[in-house]
Amino acid sequence: MMRLSTILGVVALAGLCAPAQSEAGGLVSTRMLTSGTVIAPSDVRRSEGSFAGAIQDPSKAVGLETRRTIYAGRPLTAADLGPPAEIRRNDNVALRFLSGALRITTEGRALGRGARGDRISVMNLDSRVIVFGRVAGPGVVEVGR
Repeated sequence: MMRLSTILGVVALAGLCAPAQSEAGGLVSTRMLTSGTVIAPSDVRRSEGSFAGAIQDPSKAVGLETRRTIYAGRPLTAADLGPPAEIRRNDNVALRFLSGALRITTEGRALGRGARGDRISVMNLDSRVIVFGRVAGPGVVEVGR
């Protein structure tokens, strides 16, 4: 009767327990990327091995912003990246209210950061009232829709 350790050794040598590898390697960072860093082509390289959930195509990572710190040599996943923020905390923004033909624009101060389409809070600098709006572009937040 064969011992269990012998059977496991034979199975491991035969490669039956090896994890599945794909042909294409995933992208890994070439340096430490802090949260909020916009990915440049020099920030990523293709790795030899594959990683579960790693981005394969560099064009799907370059130009996006890191959502958390990614250390050198670690894989990049879609959950780690997102569109770059167009508004940062404490930025002065144009606060626009649109309703039909009515347009009101005033100055506000962003109380959070966000990319286009994100919902952030903004303080109206005239009234000091805090409102919520959607980022419509660089330096513009729309409310009332």
